[in-house]
Amino acid sequence: MLRTKSVKLKTIPAMAFRIKTAAGPSITIQRADYEQPGIASISRTSGKPIISGNTNLKYYPEEAFEEAIALTNGLTYKRGKGTKVTKEMVKDKKVKEPEEVIIDSADYQKIIDLYSDKNGKLSYDLINKDFIRFAKSSSVVKKMIEEGTTAAKVRNYVVANKIRNITGNHNLEDKQIKKIVELLDETYAKGVFKELNDEIRKMLSANKKKQA
Repeated sequence: MLRTKSVKLKTIPAMAFRIKTAAGPSITIQRADYEQPGIASISRTSGKPIISGNTNLKYYPEEAFEEAIALTNGLTYKRGKGTKVTKEMVKDKKVKEPEEVIIDSADYQKIIDLYSDKNGKLSYDLINKDFIRFAKSSSVVKKMIEEGTTAAKVRNYVVANKIRNITGNHNLEDKQIKKIVELLDETYAKGVFKELNDEIRKMLSANKKKQA
């Protein structure tokens, strides 16, 4: 099976490759100086990039996606995990991609797709409501609350299990879950899961009062 190598862009210091999502072909761009990837689907009619609302246009301008689409045209989709882009990679084509794994951009995109509003922007309300619903319906969480487990541990359990279920990737490691949360947190100054954290603390407080 052919494995597509990332292409080096001239527009910005970054590498790009194509992935296949439920919505169709998409472009992922990863800079050497910025951890969060830039993601855009490709319009079936115009062939132009439809940039994800969570992508920082300061680091990933539209012209970079247009260049990436042109350079990856005809290449097979990249499979497996994403790779960390170094400054050496964007300077020298002969430098091979390292094997170090960050996160699979397809996994990250599934989360963005599920919780984006009609304008394509990650919705704070949608993601918190769904994660809170999971926390309140989980028998494991109920037991953790009754046992007085710390809010941080309950929250980590909820977030990790929801993300694994959403992506369908149950082999995601804790450090990969943490990385995904860090990327989501960049969208909100107070953290994307602040409402979930508040709700878990309320559940723990209510349990203490009940036991008292």
